[in-house]
Amino acid sequence: MRAVVHSTITSIPRAVWNRLFSSDYPFTQYDFLLALEQGGSLGLRRGWLPQYVAVHDNSDTLVAMMPWFKKTHSYGEYLFDWAFAEAFDRYGFQYYPKLINAIPFTPCQGPRLATAKGVNAADVLPVIESALMQEHDVSNLQCLYIEPNVSEALAEEGWWQRFDIQFLWQNRDYGSFDDFLGALVSRKRKSIRKERQKVSEQKVEMRTLHGNELTADFWHQFIVFYQRTYLKRSGHGGYLTPATFQLWGELLAEHIVVFAAYRNNEMLAASLCFKSDNTLYGRYWGCQEELELLHFEACYYQGIEYCINHNLDYFDAGAQGEHKLHRGFEPVLREGFYRFMPSPLNDAIEQYCQDERAALSEHLKTLQTYLPYKDRD
Repeated sequence: MRAVVHSTITSIPRAVWNRLFSSDYPFTQYDFLLALEQGGSLGLRRGWLPQYVAVHDNSDTLVAMMPWFKKTHSYGEYLFDWAFAEAFDRYGFQYYPKLINAIPFTPCQGPRLATAKGVNAADVLPVIESALMQEHDVSNLQCLYIEPNVSEALAEEGWWQRFDIQFLWQNRDYGSFDDFLGALVSRKRKSIRKERQKVSEQKVEMRTLHGNELTADFWHQFIVFYQRTYLKRSGHGGYLTPATFQLWGELLAEHIVVFAAYRNNEMLAASLCFKSDNTLYGRYWGCQEELELLHFEACYYQGIEYCINHNLDYFDAGAQGEHKLHRGFEPVLREGFYRFMPSPLNDAIEQYCQDERAALSEHLKTLQTYLPYKDRD
C-alpha cells in the first residue's frame, strides 16, 4: 500500500470521496469540507492546513481516505490539549505544528477513516501514519471524536487514549414531546414546561426551517447573529466565514435544519443544526436580542421535538454543558487518541492521559446519578 497526501479536497474527485465516505454523516461529506476550504475558514492564516490522506493498494486502487489538518494552534478542537502545549513551552520544546484527524470546529463523533470493503482500519493506519511523518515534522498526531472501529485499531497500535464527556439525547420511541416529559421526574417535567411557557409569554413564535427554505436574507441575518454571539463570548467574530455558511446553504441544504425565533415576523434568534438519517446535530446559535430562556427553547427543546416528530434516534446538541443533563441529555464518553514523537515529556503526558481517563470515568458515573428520568432514579 502507498499513501498520498493532498493539500486540498479539490484534488480528489467528489465521486471518489463520496464512494468511500458513503454514510450520510454530514461532516465528512465532500461538500461540507469543500465549503470550509473555499469559504476561507481553513488555510494558512486560519491555522488549519488540509492534509487529506488517500491510501492506494498495490493495484493503485483507492482503498482508504482520512482527513487530517496541520495545526499551528489548538483552537476549534474541543478535546483540548492546552496542558500539553503549556508543558512543551515551559520546558523549551516546540509543540506546534501538530497534525489532527478531526472535523474542524465540529466536536461530533463520527467516521474519521473511510475504507473500501474488505479493508480494515488496522491495515491502513500504519501506512497513513508513516506517510504523514515522512512529509511533516510535528510534535504529535491526534485522532479526535472517532468511532469505535478506529479507536480499537489505534489502541492496539499503542496510541494514548483520552476521554471527553458530552451529552446526548436519546429517543426512546416517544410519540410526542409530552411522552418525553412523562418519562421525567415531576419537578423536571414542570420546570421544562415553565421554561417553554416563558418563551411563549414573550410573544415568540418558533419556526422550523429546512435548508431548501433558507433565503439569502436568512443567511445574512444568521451570520450577523453568529458573529455577535462570538464577539460577546470570545472577543472575535467566530471561526467560520460568511462564505462558508452560504456554501453550506447551497451545497448541503438536505442536511440543514434551523429552529428560528420570530416576533412580529422579525427573526430574533436561530439555532442551526445538521442532520443524518438518525441524528440531529446542534451546531451554531446566534441572536439579535437576549430573551429569557430562548436559548434553551431554540437549542434544546425544539431539537428534541424535531427528533420525536421525524423519528431520529439521537440529538447531539454540541460540546460541553452539564446544564443539558437536567433537560434529558445523557452523559456519554467520547474518545481521542494521541501519538507523540519521542520527548522527555512523554512519560508525564502518558500518565496525565491515564489519570484524566480515570477521573472522567468516575465523573461520568456521578453525572449519571443526576439524570432526571423516573425509571433511573
